[in-house]
Amino acid sequence: MGIFMRWFGAFALLAATFNPTQFNYIRWADANWQSQMPLVVLLGLLLAVGYIVYIGATLRSLGPFGMVLVGAIFAALIWVLIDWGILALGNSSLNIWLGILALSLVLGVGLSWSILWQKMSGQASVDDVET
Repeated sequence: MGIFMRWFGAFALLAATFNPTQFNYIRWADANWQSQMPLVVLLGLLLAVGYIVYIGATLRSLGPFGMVLVGAIFAALIWVLIDWGILALGNSSLNIWLGILALSLVLGVGLSWSILWQKMSGQASVDDVET
């Protein structure tokens, strides 16, 4: 259940930042920059902290190559679904949601990788700490 919650947190972070609806930070900040600048900056900083946590943990656990590899796996899965006729590229809103889903899966896997690795291998992973 924890892995699902980590993925959902990444999905919520990405969807709150941008999505094809009118309810996202980018559109709201653009419309309210003049009238609510302090709130726009505060919410932008909170989103930035969320990205720092997710991207930092993903880079630490998977590394850049691992992030690209996990992203390529999800991209290939979408490609297969398009090839089988299950998905179509004509709907730009669907494509944006698929992009958000794929990126959130990369971040969710990255944040959960040490837990997944411990369950698969039985070995705990720890960060190197200099004393």
